[in-house]
Amino acid sequence: MVPFFSYILLGLSLSAPIGPINAAQVDKGIKFGFLHAWVVGLGAMVADMLFMLLIYFGVAQFLDVPIIKTFLWSFGCFVLIYTGVESIIRSNHDPTNTDVVRESPMKSFRTGFFMALSNPLNILFWLGIYGSVLAKTADSFSQHQLIIYSSGIFIGILIWDFIMASMASGFRKFLTPRMLQGISITAGLFLIGFGCYFGYQAFTLLF
Repeated sequence: MVPFFSYILLGLSLSAPIGPINAAQVDKGIKFGFLHAWVVGLGAMVADMLFMLLIYFGVAQFLDVPIIKTFLWSFGCFVLIYTGVESIIRSNHDPTNTDVVRESPMKSFRTGFFMALSNPLNILFWLGIYGSVLAKTADSFSQHQLIIYSSGIFIGILIWDFIMASMASGFRKFLTPRMLQGISITAGLFLIGFGCYFGYQAFTLLF
């Protein structure tokens, strides 16, 4: 039972560092509330699950091919800059019920999914972390136990997503409209900054 909890802690540790997903969760939580912030993390977790399956079946090595990496950096650049600009443009809008209807939870889910899916750093991260976990666990445990322990990582990710969504939506109640606008703009600038970094990486791979 102790190893299982250690994998839950691993999932929490993997999710905690500040990155595009956390910035997007804060932005959605401030604007639209808990559900939108939580499904951003849920979308990212589904993408993480795909990476783990690719690593498990040994096909993730093909993601390291230069042309594929260039495409991923470029696509990630587009997704992040687009989301960041959208966040800044919509920072003037009050978080009313009309806004919530206009942006469905499914759109927030897609935002998280494509952010995680198009992030080469995320891919390399999972290759390094889960690849080593897979090698270590496979030597010591059965395939059934491997699946159970892998699920522990996702439980940790889900817990962190819940914490982030709760914090973002909770702060929403105590912030003035101007403060909400400032947070949305800051989150948007963070996303654009990450996008520019991705674009630079794609440029260096091409040229």
